[in-house]
Amino acid sequence: MFKNTFQSGFLSILYSIGTDPLQLWHRQLPNGTAAGAIRNDEDNDENNQSVGNNDHDDRSTASVIHIVDDDLIHSKVLELLSPNLSETYISCPSLSDRTLGIKLPFIVLLVKNLSKYFSFEVQVLDDKGITRRFRASNYQMVTRVKPYITTMPMRLDPGWNQIVFDLADYVKRAYGTNYSETLRVTVHANCRLRRIYFTDRLYAEEELPAEFKLFLPVQRNN
Repeated sequence: MFKNTFQSGFLSILYSIGTDPLQLWHRQLPNGTAAGAIRNDEDNDENNQSVGNNDHDDRSTASVIHIVDDDLIHSKVLELLSPNLSETYISCPSLSDRTLGIKLPFIVLLVKNLSKYFSFEVQVLDDKGITRRFRASNYQMVTRVKPYITTMPMRLDPGWNQIVFDLADYVKRAYGTNYSETLRVTVHANCRLRRIYFTDRLYAEEELPAEFKLFLPVQRNN
């Protein structure tokens, strides 16, 4: 998708504000059903597991991918909810035979912890021409490196989090090769998303454009 595009600075692949935040994404709901148009509430491995042992699991919860208003950041955000995270996800690009072709080495997710099981996966190509997958989840306890996939634990703070992945560092440490490009990004339930973007380097908070910041409310002490 972006292979022939000049890439520097910031490259966003998801932004929850707009007419179609998932324009570039495939949406998947349980029973092999591809989700249709994204729903706006105002308009009315380790992944292949049931989350029945999740303390916060609710079997009556419907599987949904929709836009909601987040009361903490006072903004529309994308929400993915499901009793089984392997069956509800979004994946970019939307077509299975396409790749992103993004060479920027850092991926950043602005994600809200819903105190439920959650995972995401980044598929990359290294300089040996081998496809590697990196999957992070908040239910795995140890890192496991296998020939084509690395799974790792992810600790989330309460509320909103900024998750930063140094893909070049992960590829080098796990496989001893060099990062070439990102092929695909997949995000599973359960979470809320504000934005997903790539950068050419790590940026300090004051360097970020306003639309890439969360603007969390300031806590005042009485």
